[in-house]
Amino acid sequence: MEKEGSRISDCEEVPGEVMHVLGTEKEVVETGVEDREGEEEEEEEEEEGEEEVEDEGEDDIEEEDGYTFKFKAGENPFDFVEGTDFSVQPYKKFERLEYEALAEKKRKALANGQSERAAKRGRVEDISGASFDEILEAMNYGSRRKLKEPKKRGRRKGSKKKLNRDVTKLLGDATLCYAQGEHEKAISLLRQVVLRAPDLPDSYHTLGLVYNAIGDDVKAMGFYMLAAHLMPKDSSLWKLLFSWSIDRGDIDQASYCLSKAIKAEPDDINLLFHRASLYLERGDCEKAAETYDQIHQQCLGNVEALMTGAKLYQKCGHLERAICILEDYIKGHPSEADLDVVDLLASLYMGSKEFSKALERIEHADRVYCAGNELPLNLTTKAGICHAHLGDLEKAECLFANLRRETTYDHSNLMIEVADSLMSLKHYSWALKYYLMSEEVNAGENMGILYLKIAECYLSTNEREQAIVFFYKVLQHVEDNINARLTLASLLLEEARDKEAISLLSPPKDSNPTSSSSSKLKPWWLNEKVKLKLCHIYRTRGLLENFVEVIFPLVRESLYIETLQEKIKVNKKKLPRRVLLERVKVLDGRETGNLFRGFKPVAPKSDLTKASRAKRLLQKRERIKEEKKAKALAAGVNLSYDDLDDEPALRMHRESPLPNLLKEEEYHILIVDLCKALASLGRCSEALEIISLTLNSTGTMHGFNFAKHVVKQYPYSISAWNCYYKVASCLTNRDSRHCKLLNSMQSKYKDCAPPYIIAGHQFTTISHHQDAARKYLEAYKIMPDSPLINLCVGSSLINLALGFRLQNKHQCVAQGLAFLYKNLKLCDNNQEALYNIARAYHHIGLVTLAVTYYEKVLATYQKDCPIPELFGENRNIKHQNSVYCDLRREAAYNLHLIYKESGALDLARQVLKDHCTF
Repeated sequence: MEKEGSRISDCEEVPGEVMHVLGTEKEVVETGVEDREGEEEEEEEEEEGEEEVEDEGEDDIEEEDGYTFKFKAGENPFDFVEGTDFSVQPYKKFERLEYEALAEKKRKALANGQSERAAKRGRVEDISGASFDEILEAMNYGSRRKLKEPKKRGRRKGSKKKLNRDVTKLLGDATLCYAQGEHEKAISLLRQVVLRAPDLPDSYHTLGLVYNAIGDDVKAMGFYMLAAHLMPKDSSLWKLLFSWSIDRGDIDQASYCLSKAIKAEPDDINLLFHRASLYLERGDCEKAAETYDQIHQQCLGNVEALMTGAKLYQKCGHLERAICILEDYIKGHPSEADLDVVDLLASLYMGSKEFSKALERIEHADRVYCAGNELPLNLTTKAGICHAHLGDLEKAECLFANLRRETTYDHSNLMIEVADSLMSLKHYSWALKYYLMSEEVNAGENMGILYLKIAECYLSTNEREQAIVFFYKVLQHVEDNINARLTLASLLLEEARDKEAISLLSPPKDSNPTSSSSSKLKPWWLNEKVKLKLCHIYRTRGLLENFVEVIFPLVRESLYIETLQEKIKVNKKKLPRRVLLERVKVLDGRETGNLFRGFKPVAPKSDLTKASRAKRLLQKRERIKEEKKAKALAAGVNLSYDDLDDEPALRMHRESPLPNLLKEEEYHILIVDLCKALASLGRCSEALEIISLTLNSTGTMHGFNFAKHVVKQYPYSISAWNCYYKVASCLTNRDSRHCKLLNSMQSKYKDCAPPYIIAGHQFTTISHHQDAARKYLEAYKIMPDSPLINLCVGSSLINLALGFRLQNKHQCVAQGLAFLYKNLKLCDNNQEALYNIARAYHHIGLVTLAVTYYEKVLATYQKDCPIPELFGENRNIKHQNSVYCDLRREAAYNLHLIYKESGALDLARQVLKDHCTF
């Protein structure tokens, strides 16, 4: 004992926190002594068992306040801190364990209640043959003691926790080692204590101290967290963990620890203030307001908390609740109250247009709280505003006279408040007087806003010159105020000061022309409204070059973005990358700062399945992207990330400058005027670009409606039907609008061939060759000498002959070939007609005749011509060596197939060498 005493004396200068631990160790040692001495006492207590009270419900009573964390048998406590798998945050693990334990407890309580009710029913049934004592016992079933039994108090046997002597000694030695700076030895001893007594909180607390001393904050916080859960009523540990979590930026864990600290020490007002601050940081104004309200309920003298709570209730939309708590304060202070509360209550009533109630509260404060004293100026001003809104302008003017007598900077806000109220009531001249009074005493803060209000008042009173002067003052202070700039430009145009208006809206001379319009802080001259106003001025003045220079980039960018959005709508079923990454977080959301490791992710099975699928999909996309990149680098092309990414949504990093470009008639007229201006300036290619982008951006819905309108107006125009069919080809084959229009046009215009031809094409695409032939023959009756119709009829009959249900196949084939030969005659034996006949013979198996006509195709020369296209279509395709019209290579390839099938391989090879190689 002398040796141990000498070791303690060496630690006299250790910090106070360490001395606390030493004191704890001393208590533990003394407890061990008491245990040794208590063995004899326990024997005596066993002999005097009648004095002991056996309370079977003690454990349940202890756990009524919540869940107490305990380690399960065989569970290694160090896995909570020193595992290798980073998964969920520690507080979530404890939340889950607590939820499961409380749910199990509730289920047991429900089961016990059902068994007790069953037992009671059984006893009631058997009570008729029982004795008097048994009846009394049955009546008192379930109570703690029998009837008239005195309630005895005392410590239940075995309820006091006893520590093994070795554990006590190890804990004391470890504490002394920590005090002397022997950290490694202390950790070794404490690990032994933890393994022997895993539910002892002192060992974890000391481990936290040791790891904190050696600078391992993560493990220190982990062991502190374990100690706190084993001692949930120790608020000091929870406060420390809360502070550490805040320093680490872990708001969720900080909130969890703070809730535990409040539960352990509910009377600590500072903890409630911390909770309110956390709610505000998260943006949860409603819970922050409830917390401030709770603070006020616990500390009625804290008026600041009451007012803060009311303001937060108002901010989150609970105005009635804000008014209610302030009214309760007024009712609870009948003779004396804080006038700031009255001021806030009046403001809330005025904000909800209840001016009579606001005035009533102010007058009540004047009578009761300010009896014999002058009412504060802010309340007097609010009373005047209420009278003005209630129509009593004379009374309002009398109350505002006090404000005019004290024209100082401190009262500038009150002047502006009065002026704003008068301006809302459209008393512009009266409001202007107070705005100008505020201008005289203002020291330069928010002068731009004040000048804007003065300018609006002058504009409302039709004093344009003064309005122009103050609008210029606004722009001197706030040059990015777009509305003020546009209003001033309109005023200048009305005053015939066009050059000044153009100069006002044009970019400054020292501006950077390469500034990105996608910047969040873009300058005012890149604003879309400013550009539209400027181009409107140029258009009305006939300055076409300036008009095009201003509006052309804006319209082109808007149309391009609208085109991308149409593509995104088409691919809307494809999950974007950000959604996949969010799902994968369930599996890969591992942070190095997590304290507890080794737990599986807490998520439903469906979410885990989605996360695994998303992870595989991301890996596949990444692999495809890398392959594209490798091929591009091999070809000498440097592709950016946007080019490699197959998700159009990622390229949509900015909104359209003119979001309603395709919906508003004004913008439609603007596009038409822009195209006319480009054409008049000889910039036809750019005009075609705008037209093409417009058509692509409008989508199939708008394009179909437009084409439908055109063909109805010009039913016999081949060009109109060509345009319609191009749009209809983008629709689905079963689109009811398309079918309805074709049927209507066929019944209304029986001598119009295009509707029948298009209907035949639609049936051909879905392999309904009999219906297609019927439609083509209707068109043939109208235009028998059309090469196209003869070709369509012949091909449809031959396709029909190859079906299974047709009986007269030979007749059908002969009829189809007759139409193809008529097509050959109408086309003057050109290469295309010969190829069609050869292809028909090849298709039905008459390869000998097919060879004859393929050879005729090879012997025929066809002059090529460029592919017709609009500007913007196939822009990346080069047609320098185009063979769009020459069919010799196709004929040679088909001929080589016939030769190859017949076994003439050398002949087939020779045909390919002569016609299909360069």
